[in-house]
Amino acid sequence: MEDAPGTRITDDAGDVTDRVRRVIAQLGCSHREFARRIVMDPSKLSRSLGGTRRFTLAEIVRIADIGEVDTGWLLGAPERPATPPDREPAAVPEGGRPLQIVRETVRLIAEHGFHGVRVADIAAACGTSPAAVHYHFPGRDELLEAAVRWCMDEDTERRAAGLASAPDARGELLHLIALQTPRTEQQRRQWLVWLDLWAQAARSTAVGRLHEHYYRQWRTTVAEVVRRGVGQGVFRPVDPEFAALRLTALIDGLATQVLATAPDSTGPDTMHAALLAFVDSELTAAPAG
Repeated sequence: MEDAPGTRITDDAGDVTDRVRRVIAQLGCSHREFARRIVMDPSKLSRSLGGTRRFTLAEIVRIADIGEVDTGWLLGAPERPATPPDREPAAVPEGGRPLQIVRETVRLIAEHGFHGVRVADIAAACGTSPAAVHYHFPGRDELLEAAVRWCMDEDTERRAAGLASAPDARGELLHLIALQTPRTEQQRRQWLVWLDLWAQAARSTAVGRLHEHYYRQWRTTVAEVVRRGVGQGVFRPVDPEFAALRLTALIDGLATQVLATAPDSTGPDTMHAALLAFVDSELTAAPAG
């Protein structure tokens, strides 16, 4: 069923069509694949590009979303240039171009927020083209997923190293708390990406599953440490799952306050002290009389 004429975009000069063609060329995919991505009948796309049919507003919005461009630009507004990187393009790491793209995505999301970062910005930071970014990561959700996975994998490695060297479960828990307190630039970046994941998870089923997976993994780690502590006698006989729920919720809330930009916001020292106070008052077993 065709859309009502009133929803069609006026394009007598062909400017909208030309810009849609530029988006397709930038993505480096076929017209049929592009139609699939924007959920459009390929024949309609062909007629729209050929000038015998006008794009609808809903189609333009989907094209802007898939192509990571401004809807206003597609409709004829002046082109917004890519944000110039504030440093030389990052060197390609040993892991290759995908790892470089992921690292720069993490940095840019932390600085500007997920929805404030365009593929053109990531490409500029990597010294490559938007088409090269799309080659490795077709859409925004794939970029966010890769960024989160990289952050979580890095975090998991640091957790494992600290847990192996801790003298007991209390030491393990204090190590986890230290890792979750955003003091360093890397810790702050990871938290900012994680907060963007929360927001995106409410809008995307795929990202929501990713959020659920990592959060369940994190909470299970805390519960297992508490369970070991109860068995070792360093923690009271508490319910490990409920204790993990309370502690992770406290960490989330305090970290959000630390990341706030207000001058009087909670600092990392205050957050760390509050978490240690929770461990001492709610978990640590009283010394044997």
